Amino acid sequence: MARYRGPETKIARKFGEAIFGYDKAFDKKNYPPGQHGLMKKRKQQKEYGLQLQEKQKAKYTYGVLERQFRNLFEKASRKEGVTGAVLLQMLESRLDNVVFRLGLSPSRRAARQLVSHGHILVNGKPVNIPSYLMHAGDKVTLREKSRDLDMVKESLAGKGKPYAWLDWNMSSMEGTYIAVPEREQIPENIKEQLIVELYSK
Repeated sequence: MARYRGPETKIARKFGEAIFGYDKAFDKKNYPPGQHGLMKKRKQQKEYGLQLQEKQKAKYTYGVLERQFRNLFEKASRKEGVTGAVLLQMLESRLDNVVFRLGLSPSRRAARQLVSHGHILVNGKPVNIPSYLMHAGDKVTLREKSRDLDMVKESLAGKGKPYAWLDWNMSSMEGTYIAVPEREQIPENIKEQLIVELYSK
């Protein structure tokens, strides 16, 4: 499956929650898409269907392709700790997600573009790989010529409460990935155990 570039509201409606962040259109139509979305009586999903839906939700939320997602799961299963929680921690450690969480972009899709276009430095060196995994203590900065981008300015202006595992210094325009977040700190509504069960079959 190629990376999804269609309307995000349609996907949010499919899962019944605004997985890409606040969405005015979703608030108006928070039922499944399609002509009969509001009236359609859905059959009770079987166990496999629930597991598959949870995996799809996680993939769309973080903007990860199937092969990337499976590779991350395999890495997570080899690490110590609860596999599902480790998987989410690795997804949160991706550079594009960290750029989004720091408030440098309004969405993960926009953050991925910032990274792939070479606007982001990690520990002073340019990194243009969105899937680059951050480590505790890593520093994220914008290239000097990229600090005047309208998207970045608008996103930082609307920046909300910082996340506990990240630090942002507005004066130096530098963010720090303090530590890997605990599962309880990750705000995404994902039932990771269902994903583990799906891949364990």
